[in-house]
Amino acid sequence: MTSHDTAADTPALTAVSYRILLIEDDPGDALLVEEYLSDTSLSVDLEWAQTLADGMTCVGRRAPDCVLLDLHLPDAAGTGAVTRLQNACPAAAIIVLTGLAEGRAGIEAVAAGAQDYLVKGTVSGELLDRAVRYAVHRKHAERTAAELRVNQHRAQENSRLERSLLPVPMLSGTAVTPTSCYLPGREGALLAGDFLDVVETPDGIVHAVIGDVSGHGPDEAGVGVCLRIAWRTLILGGHRGTGLLSLMEQILVAERTYSAMFATVATLSLDPAGNRLDVTLAGHETPLLVEGAVARPLPAPAGIALGLMPGAAEWHTARLELPPAATLLLYTDGLTEGHTGPGRERLGTEGLISIIGKAPDPTGQALIDHLTTVTRELDAGRHLDDVAILLLTRNGAHA
Repeated sequence: MTSHDTAADTPALTAVSYRILLIEDDPGDALLVEEYLSDTSLSVDLEWAQTLADGMTCVGRRAPDCVLLDLHLPDAAGTGAVTRLQNACPAAAIIVLTGLAEGRAGIEAVAAGAQDYLVKGTVSGELLDRAVRYAVHRKHAERTAAELRVNQHRAQENSRLERSLLPVPMLSGTAVTPTSCYLPGREGALLAGDFLDVVETPDGIVHAVIGDVSGHGPDEAGVGVCLRIAWRTLILGGHRGTGLLSLMEQILVAERTYSAMFATVATLSLDPAGNRLDVTLAGHETPLLVEGAVARPLPAPAGIALGLMPGAAEWHTARLELPPAATLLLYTDGLTEGHTGPGRERLGTEGLISIIGKAPDPTGQALIDHLTTVTRELDAGRHLDDVAILLLTRNGAHA
């Protein structure tokens, strides 16, 4: 059977071409359908099959937008043909063709998944035009709604998964109170390449880590989670300082999805009873020591980031004495790389120290809220990056 196109005087209606498969064993009825289609404003590519088997072959060769299906075929009858066609071509809209005395069959076909039914002998070009358009559009709407439900369910599962991977501090004592902030730069994400964690070991030492995996996206977020869990496991296994970073680098190299990926890390071990702190840096921002409203970088030697020179990097651990009332602030560069106004100037460490000095309440959550609010207001959305902040307040300290 040949295809028919509409006249050129209705461009708005002919913008879409419909691929229609007619499955009809009666040549006379098939000819009538062809004539009705020629009277419509539809742009049609029509294919004719006389049996369901031939129709299934056509569907396998090229998926139609709409199937006009006779319910009485030599090799199929009733709603079973509708089900078989739906399974073979889920995207196609099905319109069944019934006899005058088969109104019930048409209703049953719609209940089985057909979009509509037409009674032979009452069909016109106008009716067929409207039926095909509505059937195809309804089928598209149904599939879109189904895909949306699947995507929403997947998003909910992903959100639950990401939430379960966020850190929960392991503290058995009350010597240190951690306060943290975690703001992924990716819209809608809960996890990012930044990571942080706090663990207290049986000897009363409080260990903390903060890190930043290069890049932005789910791959980096996955590696960030991997490094955080590895750090916690290694700390609980007794690893410390440079040896700990060496093992974390081996894990990074094994898990990263591309060879250029690296991670900056700052890890520390705080002995609250002895006012002693060990700090090891691997390409990361130096933690700040906060006393009152005055902040200053800890005097710890810098080191190369993990993954830049696998197996060849050297790191050094600094042992420091802390004032009894000092608070420690660890952060990622998303907090300091933002702009300070309409110009090109970046905030940097000195700018961050200045913001801390002007904080109305330089303690706990109030300080973190102040830092995130002010830095984002200064940047005005020009630099969207992941931000992680960890504030360690010693029991009895008033930063």
